[in-house]
Amino acid sequence: MFFPSGNAEEFCDHVFRTFDMDKNGYIDFKEFLLAIDVTSSGTPEEKLKWAFRMYDVDGNGVIDIQEMTKIVQAIYDMLGACSSNRPADSAEERAKNIFAKMDENNDGQLTQEEFLKGCLQDEELSKMLAP
Repeated sequence: MFFPSGNAEEFCDHVFRTFDMDKNGYIDFKEFLLAIDVTSSGTPEEKLKWAFRMYDVDGNGVIDIQEMTKIVQAIYDMLGACSSNRPADSAEERAKNIFAKMDENNDGQLTQEEFLKGCLQDEELSKMLAP
C-alpha cells in the first residue's frame, strides 16, 4: 500500500473520472491501455494534459480555484494527516499559491495553456500536479 495512513478514495474517484473517457461508468480495455501509456511513458506535456482533465472537475475547459482546492485536498487526504510528506499549508492556501503562479491574466481560471506553461516552468509544481 502506497499511502497506508491516508484516504485515497476521493483521489481515485478523480482518476477514474479522467480515465473513463466515454463517461459510461466503466474503464474499458482501450481506456485502460491509454491511461497506462500516458501515465507510464507519456511525454511531460501529455501527462500534464491528462492532469488538466483531472483537475477540470466540471469539464468546462478551465480550472477554477474550487476545482484546484478539491484535487489538492484529495492529494492531502491520500497522504494522511500524520505523513511527513504532507505540506504544512492548507489545501486552500496551496491552491491560491498555485493560482498566483499560473493565472497569467488573473481571471480566476486556469486555461490548459496556462496550466501547461506554469507546470513546465516550475519543476516543483509539475511534480506535485502531474502523475
